[in-house]
Amino acid sequence: MLRAEAQQHPLAAVLREVGPESCPTRFNFHCHTLCSDGSLAPEELALQALAIGLEHLAVTDHHALASHDRIAAVFARERNAGRTAPTLWRGVEISCLLEGCLVHVLGLGFAADPEPLAPYLQGEAVVGPGLRAEAVVAAIRAAGGLALLAHPARYRLPHQRLIAAAAEVGLDGAEVWYDYTMAPRWSPTPVVCEAIARNLSDRGLLHSCGTDTHGLTLRGR
Repeated sequence: MLRAEAQQHPLAAVLREVGPESCPTRFNFHCHTLCSDGSLAPEELALQALAIGLEHLAVTDHHALASHDRIAAVFARERNAGRTAPTLWRGVEISCLLEGCLVHVLGLGFAADPEPLAPYLQGEAVVGPGLRAEAVVAAIRAAGGLALLAHPARYRLPHQRLIAAAAEVGLDGAEVWYDYTMAPRWSPTPVVCEAIARNLSDRGLLHSCGTDTHGLTLRGR
C-alpha cells in the first residue's frame, strides 16, 4: 500500500491518471539528455516537448540533474510569451541493488535543493551501502520525492519478484507503460505492461510511463 506521504505528493495525483495512451503525447517521466547518455541537448528536448504538447515532463538523466534548469528556462520563456508549456518535475535515474539485482530507480518530484540525493548526483553509481535499494529509497524520500522502479521487465530477475521486493523496501510504484520492443516509434508492449499494471494496482502503488529516450526524438527510445 502507498505510504501516506506519497499519497499527498502533488505528483501522485498526476501519476494516478497514467494509462496506456498517456505516453508520449501527454506524460513523459523517463528520458535522457546529453547530461548523461542521451543524444539531445536539454534545450532540444525541451523544444520537442513543446512541439508534442506534453502536459507533464520529468527528465531522468543517470545520476545527474544538470539538464533541469536549462529545460526550465526554455519553458519559462514560452510562458512569458503567453504560450503554454509542460509542468516540469525534477527527476533522476539511480542505479541500485534490489534482491541482489542491479536495477534502476526513478526519483521524481523532489525538492529544488535535494541535499539528501547529493551522493547520487555525481554522474555515476555509488559504491558501498549506498548502492542498496533501501538507501536510495530513503534518500529520495528525504529529498521530498517519489521512488519508482524503472522498466521492471528489463532485468535478469522476473518483474513479479522485483515488484514484490520493491514494495517491501518502500518504493512508491513502478514504470508501467514502456516500449520493451524498442520500436522506432514508441509504443507500450501490451502483455507485459498490462501484467505490471495489475500487479501494482493490487498493491495500491503508483503507475508511471516514459519513453526512456536516448536518441534524437522524444517520440522514441
